[in-house]
Amino acid sequence: MTAAAVGVPRQQTGVVVEQVVRTFGERTVLDHLDLTIDDEELVVLLGPSGCGKSTLLRLLAGLDRPDGGRIEVPVNRAIVFQGDRLLPWQRVLRNVTLGLRGPDADQRARKALTDVHLSDRESAWPKQLSGGEAQRVALARALVSEPELILLDEPFAALDAITRVRMHELVRELRRAHHASMLLVTHDVDEAIALADRIVIMNSGRIGNAHRVELSARDREASIAREELRLALLAELGLANPH
Repeated sequence: MTAAAVGVPRQQTGVVVEQVVRTFGERTVLDHLDLTIDDEELVVLLGPSGCGKSTLLRLLAGLDRPDGGRIEVPVNRAIVFQGDRLLPWQRVLRNVTLGLRGPDADQRARKALTDVHLSDRESAWPKQLSGGEAQRVALARALVSEPELILLDEPFAALDAITRVRMHELVRELRRAHHASMLLVTHDVDEAIALADRIVIMNSGRIGNAHRVELSARDREASIAREELRLALLAELGLANPH
């Protein structure tokens, strides 16, 4: 099998994954997986623990290499993890400028902090931030390079329910402002319905069914169509009691 081409320069902001394989010893984690993400599309990836979701994100981020298949992604991409991964010995602004070059680094970081509604926290230490604020700094650090692809690996899983809803609203704002393609990994079906243009189910290292979400913002919160989609997703995830 040929090695995948990762990070090939492209004008499009989408993603192409064809027949990708990733093995660890005798265990096949990704088994000839196919996935596409259109320009500016937000795809949510649902699946049980251990099905290969985070492995796929690491491949798309360039943090790992596949054993076979082909991957095309934009060169300029960023990843946000479940933990904020902020440097505790650096203030917020320096955490956002991490890795940036050029005389306008601070200016770009301040704009990113404004985008996530944290312009007043640039001098704070990470230990002074709430969980939601820390994740917003992590988002700002991802946004500061104006990526064409943003990979989100369960970034809101550790947050309380109210903060998570606020983060969902922020993601919607950021999509409108930055026009990036996004791939969000989550275990939360309600989160998937709230945010996705398309929801794909992953199991045993492959992509299964896909559901395009064509609901209004109001219908995503409560509607017969939302409940039908929710029940279908839960059934496909193998949950015996979806209620």
